[in-house]
Amino acid sequence: MEFQKSPDGGWGWVIVVASFFTQFLCYGSPLAVGVLYIEWLDAFGEGKGKTAWVGSLASGVGLLASPVCSLCVSSFGARPVTIFSGFLVAGGLMLSSLAPNIYFLFFSYGIIVGLGCGLLYTATVTITCQYFDSRRGLALGLISTGSSVGLFIYAALQRLLIEFYGLDGCLLIVGALALNILACGSLMRPLQSPNCPFPEKIAPENVLERYSIYNEKEKSLEENMNILDKSYSSEDKCNSTLPNGDWGRGTPKSPTEVALAKEPEPYKKKVVEQTYFCKQLAKRKWQLYRNYCGETVSLFKNKVFSALFIAILLFDIGGFPPSLLMEDVARSSNVREEDLTMPLISIIGIMTAVGKLLLGIMADIKWVNTLYLYVATLIITGLALCAIPLAKSYVTLAILSGILGFLTGNWSIFPYVTTKTVGIDKLAHAYGILMFFAGLGNSLGPPIVGWFYDWTQTYDIAFYFSGFCVLLGGFILLLASLPCWDTCNKKLPKPTPTTFFYKVASNV
Repeated sequence: MEFQKSPDGGWGWVIVVASFFTQFLCYGSPLAVGVLYIEWLDAFGEGKGKTAWVGSLASGVGLLASPVCSLCVSSFGARPVTIFSGFLVAGGLMLSSLAPNIYFLFFSYGIIVGLGCGLLYTATVTITCQYFDSRRGLALGLISTGSSVGLFIYAALQRLLIEFYGLDGCLLIVGALALNILACGSLMRPLQSPNCPFPEKIAPENVLERYSIYNEKEKSLEENMNILDKSYSSEDKCNSTLPNGDWGRGTPKSPTEVALAKEPEPYKKKVVEQTYFCKQLAKRKWQLYRNYCGETVSLFKNKVFSALFIAILLFDIGGFPPSLLMEDVARSSNVREEDLTMPLISIIGIMTAVGKLLLGIMADIKWVNTLYLYVATLIITGLALCAIPLAKSYVTLAILSGILGFLTGNWSIFPYVTTKTVGIDKLAHAYGILMFFAGLGNSLGPPIVGWFYDWTQTYDIAFYFSGFCVLLGGFILLLASLPCWDTCNKKLPKPTPTTFFYKVASNV
């Protein structure tokens, strides 16, 4: 399918606005789930670790299913996937208002809403990249702030809706708002030439050029036809040698068999062509699978990439829980609701948007090493997490929430770091693997912190553990990226061969 050249403007700005509001509407409630988390604790009376699974699944399922999401967008296009995902997010939120227990929320809010968010993220990023080339960084930065602004607004909005309409009414209203994703999706016009004809069906005789990738000798269509002719002739010969009895008498042939007997050549040729096509297609798929596994192994041979995958896993295990549990941390620290002039989750949301923009600008500075900048954000995040147990007032919690929110904006420079590590050619493959482990960390982090609280009845050890995880990931990535390793791996120059000179004695 042929696409027009990226316009870098025009209708592309409509795509940016639609994608911004799409991420705003779909990620607003899942990222601000900390407000709902407190209500679910009171409503169902379950432990903090079990209840935290709801929010962690909503954030992690979309990342875990990122390969499936990419396949759906590439197969069906951004507009159909966005409209379908809008129904998923809205339906999941509305179903959650009817939840009789926490296990129902695992499915309705965690899996359905989480999968819808993953599909919407992939669709918005894909179509934005199609419409922008030279301004792609700016466009992606603008749409990525939609989720942060949604976190900022939905944290206060959900608290207000719970106060007036209760938890069930809040989820119903938020689900109704998510239906506006359908309108945003309808604006995502695919960038395809109107005069482009539909792709032609591949003729079987041209399959060899498209699917034949093996160097081994393949039988041609004529050779396969000869084999089939021999099988037919041997069958006729066996029938003719039977004795003259009941077995030797030919059974009456149906009209279809008579028609096939009259025109054997086209029928036999079609059978051979279809068999040949299936054989080549199967070999093509198998070779692609082998290539994918080989590329994955080669990626993990890169020590910086291996350290990066450990760092992103540990960062999401330790760095994601504050956005989910900070409101409950304030309540556990005996901070009065009258002192909460602004929800802590809202502070995290607005500072995340600021961090995405400023860190993205810093990454474009030539003398700034993006990998070391990312390592710095990990180390400072780990120190801030370890400081949370020492905060006993709203002011200190608000300051730490702002710092953590700003540093969480390092998601905007993560693609730059991945590109610097593996190169632009392997970016898509490597980024998909890293997003899978990021989703795994998102899913495991909040329940682990909640289990620590259920075990110790305090968040102190839980956040010390979270800070240790992030610090460990940061130092592992720092050690793997030190330039001394490149110096050690340089091959020593080969010693020059010793030359021997021989003098022939003269016969005197």
